[in-house]
Amino acid sequence: MDIKNKDLFRQQSFINGEWVDAINSKTINVNNPATQEIIGNVPNCGKDETISAIRSAKNSWKDWSSKTSKERSNILKKWFNLIEENQEDLARIMTIEQGKPITESRGEITYGASFVEWFAEEGKRVYGDTIPDVFQDRRILVIKQPVGVVAAITPWNFPSSMITRKCAPALAVGCPVVIKPASQTPFSALALGVLAEKAGFPKGTINIITGSAKEIGEELSTNPIVRKLSFTGSTEVGKILLRQCSSTVKKVSMELGGHAPFIAFEDADIDEAVEGAFLSKFRNTGQTCVCSNRLFIHEKIHDEFVEKFTIKVRNMKVGNGLEEGVISGPLIDQFSFRKVEEHVHDAVNVGAKIAIGGKKHKLGGTFYEPTVLFNVTNKARITYEETFGPVAPIYKFNNEDEVINMANDSPYGLASYFYSRDIGKIWRVAEALEYGMVGVNTGIMSKAEAPFGGIKESGLGREGSKYGLDDFLEVKYINIAGI
Repeated sequence: MDIKNKDLFRQQSFINGEWVDAINSKTINVNNPATQEIIGNVPNCGKDETISAIRSAKNSWKDWSSKTSKERSNILKKWFNLIEENQEDLARIMTIEQGKPITESRGEITYGASFVEWFAEEGKRVYGDTIPDVFQDRRILVIKQPVGVVAAITPWNFPSSMITRKCAPALAVGCPVVIKPASQTPFSALALGVLAEKAGFPKGTINIITGSAKEIGEELSTNPIVRKLSFTGSTEVGKILLRQCSSTVKKVSMELGGHAPFIAFEDADIDEAVEGAFLSKFRNTGQTCVCSNRLFIHEKIHDEFVEKFTIKVRNMKVGNGLEEGVISGPLIDQFSFRKVEEHVHDAVNVGAKIAIGGKKHKLGGTFYEPTVLFNVTNKARITYEETFGPVAPIYKFNNEDEVINMANDSPYGLASYFYSRDIGKIWRVAEALEYGMVGVNTGIMSKAEAPFGGIKESGLGREGSKYGLDDFLEVKYINIAGI
């Protein structure tokens, strides 16, 4: 691992302030998706280690929650500064284990750090209420208190920012956390643990456990000590965790799959729409839950859009993410690669045309050519299934009602995008789209100050912004009589 701060590369789990191996001494190899080389291994922990992490979090809860919001804020600020100071090393770790271009990794470290900075301040603003009572000798108070031990299960596609987005608000209001990072990308999480330890978080406040997703996930979702579970991942796994969490009636946040529509109306600025679609679609090689997965282009601008969009895609540099200038890296694994292949083949078999790409890249491995499809029909699997790869299917439409129906024809409801200069249309379409987030004349909209989350089968709850605190707090009503 070619980094300056060698301490950041840890190959052990972090439980109760100690770096530990699995009880059974078993490990999981971690590969570089660009080279297929093994870059290290982490403990293959299971139920017993998870119970230990949960108990250590519980033991730290009283001390951590009793600190003032300013005391917690000061530690979070130290964590933020350390993340910023080590940006380049953290970015290299991420690119090596995940594959995304180094410029994107640097951006993610900054984005992830912004949640720590935001909630370090926002945690001081957990306000209550006083409510007038109908009786003169009584007063109604409402206060908010930390929910308790929080479990965070994070994905491989954003291995740093998904941790800070979940854990910064939890920690800011007084909740200790147990983090289960994805086995494909554990080193980014462990590096954050190194910096958290250095920042001064008390023992047990932050625990990071690597290993069996099934065993760890089941324990985190059924153990009664855990009072809140936050998960980012597939809808299928999210439903399993929801069922398991119901056994102890936990609070949950679920940021699940997406199938984002991107709409360019006839009055759109075509060049801006092309740029926005490109940024949204091909970020992280198309491996994000908010990627534009279905591009609906008005028939009056369709041909020009396809031509300009294809030219932009043709100029993309594909390669190892550590090479400067690379825009598209490898897919995370063979399973993801096969899914992309299947979606493209299926779309072509039912009428789609390939403008560019459509096959395995000459670099081999899990590299796939950035692909643009047009003349795509609703018979194609790609119309209804999330691809999670560098494939942009383009559809033609001719009126507002039609495209809204097409866009909403999905069980998912995470992100959506559209381009228009008509202020009336902007209001109508933004309100009509059945999605938790709508980007108008932009292809990128995630930020710490805004609430991130979806509706329908894309999840529950919100992360980021002032609303992001509520999922880690319980509202308590106090009635005082005899005044």
